[in-house]
Amino acid sequence: MTSPVVDPAAGALTVRTITAEEHLAFIRSLTARDGGSASFLQTPAWAAVKPEWTAESIGWVGGDAIVGAALVLYRQLPRVKRYLAYLPEGPLVDWSSEDLPAWLDPMAAHLKAKGAFGIRIGPPVVTRRWSAAQIKEGIADDDVHSLTSLPPTERDQVGAGVVSQLTEAGWRPQSVAGGFAAGQPQYNFWIPLVDPMGNPRSEDDVLRAMNQQWRRNIKKAAKAGVEVEHGTRADLKAFHELYAHTATRDHFTPRPLSYFETMFDALGAEEPDRIRLYLARHEGDLVAATIWIRVGVHTWYSYGASSTEKRDVRGSNAVQWQMIRDSLAAGAHVYDLRGITDTLDSDDSHVGLIQFKVGTGGEAVEYAGEWDLPLNKPIYKAFDLYMKRRG
Repeated sequence: MTSPVVDPAAGALTVRTITAEEHLAFIRSLTARDGGSASFLQTPAWAAVKPEWTAESIGWVGGDAIVGAALVLYRQLPRVKRYLAYLPEGPLVDWSSEDLPAWLDPMAAHLKAKGAFGIRIGPPVVTRRWSAAQIKEGIADDDVHSLTSLPPTERDQVGAGVVSQLTEAGWRPQSVAGGFAAGQPQYNFWIPLVDPMGNPRSEDDVLRAMNQQWRRNIKKAAKAGVEVEHGTRADLKAFHELYAHTATRDHFTPRPLSYFETMFDALGAEEPDRIRLYLARHEGDLVAATIWIRVGVHTWYSYGASSTEKRDVRGSNAVQWQMIRDSLAAGAHVYDLRGITDTLDSDDSHVGLIQFKVGTGGEAVEYAGEWDLPLNKPIYKAFDLYMKRRG
């Protein structure tokens, strides 16, 4: 993800409420640049997907221009008009700045004036990366139990600087396992769609990087006659039925159909190619279905479902391969398979998901994580305890 770069000599930054149109225009200005992007969780449309939160778009103003933006979600305390201000995978500011307080302090002042007792942010910066080969070796090694036990293939200096500056400024790193919500994943799995020089990779390049099982399964699905197509809003019902079936099988709580209808409507209205539904069928039977999201040069695998029957036709591999191909065709730089845990313990139930994603030949990336700034420490502490007991 790319952040705006601003000359600090241009004067002090101020933060104010901006319109959804101004917010979207700023994101478009980012994505118009080579390599520019933003998380879909920071688009103004995402506010409609989270109606249980109050939302506000804010902008950083330098001179006469908007040079940063964020979607802020406010969660109210029970019976008191005080709020936790949450910026998932945001804000969109210059994270490479050597003076992050110049960006974050005016934001904190604005949010405090709005009644916030605390702020949670998720800097969209990577701190470390691990290759698929490293992860595969780590899973096979009984002495390795987590990603963090492996030396990374790359340490990002910007990410390290962000962690250092946030710590010095009094921000507190949060564990995704506790607190007011599960939060956004700190570890994700990416398939790079450009080479280190920024040149687009070909479909053959991406296929060659996959392991033998992935390539075999893609061929098997094609030979079996699995067909992948784009669905419409009307197809969300079929997607949801398969998703609910998947939830029962895999023991997680499914979201209601209305959630996906709202997401489809809100994101689809914002940009014509923001969200797509994919359906994989075999002889008329729906065997896999997924939701794909795009902002600029970043695409995401957001939700997926698969049938227990006909698993041998490899519908999940077929639909993933189609989303990757479409991401390449759209000029994306990254296809994001979203969250993984950091476990590499072969006895851990989560390792199967990592193995599925590692087979694509991509890389694990660690974000800087989510950070809190208490603005009213007694209220912040009470709210944190309340949410931990509730969750």
